[in-house]
Amino acid sequence: MCGRYAFYQRPAQVRQQLQDSNMPSQEAPEDDEVRQTYNFAPGNHGLVYRADTPDTGGGRRQEDGQDNEDGQDVKATKNKETATQEASGEVRYKLQAMKWGLIPFWTKRSPDYGSMLRTINCRDDSLIEDRGMWTSMKRKKRCIVVAQGFYEWLKKNNGKERIPHFVKRKDGQLMCFAGLWDCVRYEGASEDEKLYTYTIITTDSNKQLNFLHDRMPVILDNGSEAIRTWLDPTRTEWSKDLQSLLKPYQGELECYPVNKDVGKVGNNSPSFIVPLDSKENKSNIANFFGNQKKAATGVEPKKILEKSENEVDAVEQKPIKAEDEGEERITVDAQSTEDNAPKPVPAHESPPRGTKRDHGDVDGTDRAETPKKQAKADVKVEAMSPSKAKTPVKSSKKTRSATSNGTVAKSPSKPAGGGSQKITAFFGK
Repeated sequence: MCGRYAFYQRPAQVRQQLQDSNMPSQEAPEDDEVRQTYNFAPGNHGLVYRADTPDTGGGRRQEDGQDNEDGQDVKATKNKETATQEASGEVRYKLQAMKWGLIPFWTKRSPDYGSMLRTINCRDDSLIEDRGMWTSMKRKKRCIVVAQGFYEWLKKNNGKERIPHFVKRKDGQLMCFAGLWDCVRYEGASEDEKLYTYTIITTDSNKQLNFLHDRMPVILDNGSEAIRTWLDPTRTEWSKDLQSLLKPYQGELECYPVNKDVGKVGNNSPSFIVPLDSKENKSNIANFFGNQKKAATGVEPKKILEKSENEVDAVEQKPIKAEDEGEERITVDAQSTEDNAPKPVPAHESPPRGTKRDHGDVDGTDRAETPKKQAKADVKVEAMSPSKAKTPVKSSKKTRSATSNGTVAKSPSKPAGGGSQKITAFFGK
């Protein structure tokens, strides 16, 4: 079964990825024609890859030998472009926006949502016999449904608890589901009021996913001979070759639990495809998408992700140098601050090694003051004790250096603890 999937890339990006997988397309829809979301549900318009044939599929203008509107035989009105392609052996492909939930071409009125839900999936075993509602579609209207992955829910406690899981290709490539499409024009609608719809074909789950559900979408490898066979417009009769393509996926998949908020159709968040127990999910999702891009393309991703319409703000990580140690550290920018300064280290945490830390004079210990702090201390003492400040210091007393280690020179006659004096007492002598 496939009741929800993820499709969050723009058609232009998908077109390029398919091109790189030897799946060219001469057409692609605009961004606003396709819903880009991490929670793609039935009724939304998704991206479909198919052979560039007439709306009736298989190079025919009408279904099952019917005459066209002018009463001419369909053989005389065969699409010229398709005929040229068949003669040269060249097949053109295109990406097209279609609505998920197949509506057969003979439908007179728009069905309700419940009826549409019954046709979001098509069982592979229902295509074996040459009968039923799928007959015309399986012969001439086969397609590929493009996605990044799909969701399935694991049922626990006799179905009382449902845990969503996200399934994707391990190599990060696009998923190509085998599907069927159709074009309908409702009764009384104009020539331009056509509706294109599709369904996703399902089969038995493979060994990796059978713990999750007994069904899974039919997944074909990108740019494979299986896809070319499946989309071949010259195959207008159902055959064993086509049926044999509908089998459990043998490649490597990743499957992991995700945020339960994906269960509500209206929700949308990049976190829906991030593993719950991953380090990336605990800190931020920027690294997760960077790793996904690197796995799919083999190219090191940018450290800063651009904001998209449906994505949350990516948290930027900046490496800084710890000069005292010569090691690289990471600080995370806090979005709530005005200047995005790195978060300060809490007072209760110990400072990095090699960093000098002032000790309070509550316990009578001295501080290693800087010249600037020393000057401020001089002014403060002078303001508090004018009489003492005017008293000259004996010439035999050694002065303290601003670059000293904070200790006072001791004479042999003084006790070992003579240097542990308050700063006010020192200037008062």
